[in-house]
Amino acid sequence: MINGEDTASGTALLLAAAPAGKGCLIDATSVLPTLAAVPPSILTGTTAATIVELADPADPQTVLTRIRAAATTPGPLSLYITGQLNLDHKQRLIHLALARTTPTTLRYTGLPWHWLASELKLRHPGTTTVVTDLVAAPDAWQQLCTEGLVLGYGIRVYGRITPPPPRRRIVEPAYLKALATTWRSGINPPLARLHEQAAAQAGPDDALFLAVDNTAVPAPAAWAVQVPSRPHQEPAPAPISENTEVAEEDPLPAIFAAAHAGRHGEAASLAAMWEGWALRTFGAGSVQAIHWLEVRADLARTADDPARSCELWMAAADARLARQEPPDDPVVEGAVDRAHHQWQELRDPQRARELGPPLVSLRRHVPGRRSGAVEAVQRRLELLHTMPPVGARRAAS
Repeated sequence: MINGEDTASGTALLLAAAPAGKGCLIDATSVLPTLAAVPPSILTGTTAATIVELADPADPQTVLTRIRAAATTPGPLSLYITGQLNLDHKQRLIHLALARTTPTTLRYTGLPWHWLASELKLRHPGTTTVVTDLVAAPDAWQQLCTEGLVLGYGIRVYGRITPPPPRRRIVEPAYLKALATTWRSGINPPLARLHEQAAAQAGPDDALFLAVDNTAVPAPAAWAVQVPSRPHQEPAPAPISENTEVAEEDPLPAIFAAAHAGRHGEAASLAAMWEGWALRTFGAGSVQAIHWLEVRADLARTADDPARSCELWMAAADARLARQEPPDDPVVEGAVDRAHHQWQELRDPQRARELGPPLVSLRRHVPGRRSGAVEAVQRRLELLHTMPPVGARRAAS
């Protein structure tokens, strides 16, 4: 509970991590002296506070142990994390790089982001605040722009993620420094307002700024998907067909507003957070979880990531078929049609070749209303096998 009066004892974990050597993209530990000068009660929002500091840790298990210990404390918990995000190419998972992390050792020397999420999801909603100042390596940046940075329902998340800097440049944690400087001056506004001030001061304009606070939103049953109309060739997402009660507060307008304003990472983070809530509450394969899978698929389309959108729409169709929904159900057909359309939008032959076979298999089971859909995918696949990858064509030119 930051910016409030809480008589319980709180905990603040300050984590600053980055690789040593050429792979470093951020001077993470430079913010620690500034944060350490802030009164502990401000960092935790409580009258009594415990501060735990981790500067350039090297072992992911050690970091996990400290996070787990902090997460089990009964009072409010605030995490301040500055560092570098890298992507594990094998499992497509985001990691926080640590001191010994290199591109080839990331899976063993970095901290998987989902480890952090797993520890925090066990805490009571509304008791956890995460403030980040992160830089993303190029591959991680591409994924974060469409999928966001996920922690879980009931957790406040504020911060920024900057794109990879130019070569031989090191990013400064200017966002966290701006927060700490304000606090040191004796001013302690609500965190949402302070976030806006720090974001405007720190920049840059192309950073992903996260402002997620759904701790007070009631748990939803389900919502109909409402998105702007599409061109004729791309069907609009169908609403959930089951008769379920609609929650008083619908998060979809805010999510789609963020997406259409270009804040794709924020929108994706919110959607993934609600999908995680649906999975925990109703289970995998539930209509509520499938609903949020479809929302994420549409957000990927809005973010101009047809490959990810195609993958998600195929996953949604498979999930509906697994629920014994008939192949000629309009909702099932719509999911496959949208996957097909997004696959046609792909301009990278390699990615299109990878996604083509599962789409053919799905199309054979769900042919849709237009004849020749399976044959159309097969013809394009044959053509794609004669084309080099995008990178090879650029190198040749």
